[in-house]
Amino acid sequence: MSRAALAQFGAVYRKEIIDALRDRRTMLMVLLSAVVMGPVLLVALSFLMASLEEKAEQRIVYAVGIEHAPSLRNFIERQSYEVKPAPADYEARLRNAQWGDPVLLVPQDFEVRLLRGEQPSLELISDSANQRASGGVGTLQGLVRAFGRERASLSLVLRGVSLDLLTPLELEERDLASTQTRAARLTGILPFFVILAVVSGSLSAALDSTAGERERGSLEPLLMNPAEGWALVAGKWGAVASVGMLIATLSCLSFLPGQWLLRSDSLQAMFQYGPKEAGAFLVLLLPLAAALSAVLMAVAIRCKSFKEAQASSTFVVMGVSFLPMVTLFNQGVEAPWQIWVPALAQNTLMTRVLKGEGLDALQILAPLAVCVALTVACLWFVAKSLRAAATR
Repeated sequence: MSRAALAQFGAVYRKEIIDALRDRRTMLMVLLSAVVMGPVLLVALSFLMASLEEKAEQRIVYAVGIEHAPSLRNFIERQSYEVKPAPADYEARLRNAQWGDPVLLVPQDFEVRLLRGEQPSLELISDSANQRASGGVGTLQGLVRAFGRERASLSLVLRGVSLDLLTPLELEERDLASTQTRAARLTGILPFFVILAVVSGSLSAALDSTAGERERGSLEPLLMNPAEGWALVAGKWGAVASVGMLIATLSCLSFLPGQWLLRSDSLQAMFQYGPKEAGAFLVLLLPLAAALSAVLMAVAIRCKSFKEAQASSTFVVMGVSFLPMVTLFNQGVEAPWQIWVPALAQNTLMTRVLKGEGLDALQILAPLAVCVALTVACLWFVAKSLRAAATR
């Protein structure tokens, strides 16, 4: 590699970087979205957790006809819950998601049938499409079942029957999931948005350096310069990849100060994201940013206009968006082939990092090898296309 070739590479690289940064409005929007994305996502998650925690702390049960069940009301209040009447139009408000609590419907003959030793019926009214109301169904079911167990226990005691007959065995629950693994159930969407940020950051620069120059008529004069083909292609790709890597770096680092904005104490305790996790994210994302830059350039180099290149690159953006969703349909262990698929591999491995699980050499080298191979293939295609354009 001669000094002249390196100088040519540097000249093309500087020219492409200046062109990419010239559109300040686009770059400002991309950079701000990359920087703000992490804090915004974390704040949204913390608001969700805080609202659920606040609702759990309220300990309110809404009921209709609770005056017909004084014993049930006494039991619920002994569990430190407050019983309040539900609004008259609770069914319509539940359907419209204007009411966020299930409603317990008590029949008029509840206490009478209970005293007779009969089995009264209660109705728990909710709407499965109303997520806020569905979240309180389990708590209300637990209260009603606990009341039934207490009544059965009292009946057996009055008849001189041991309560051990009701519980012939004990079941102790032990959760093997770590704190970070439980937190990853909520924060697992963060890698997906980071990958999208990398794609959006590289998209504009990749299209402008290829189809944009062809449309402006500046590509042909550039090809007439006495520069080696690889220096021209490498310089363009280096500039686009630098933009994508910058977006990836800012996105990963934005989660560090974003943790200061968390309102939920439980989420703040579970979400363990420090310099180590940020470094692991970058190790996985930087090769992907370089590969996506080459792929977008290969797609756009055959297009005659910037608009046509935007339409063609939509398939790349859709592919990168849909591939991580494979993990949503795979509820078991990750398949070995997943680490060989770009975007899906990064999403899967970054989720493992959020869970606090370590990455072995294969899990790091396999996506790296795929990204390198994809980059080389796409750059070869770009160089071939430029040579064909130069000979026309």
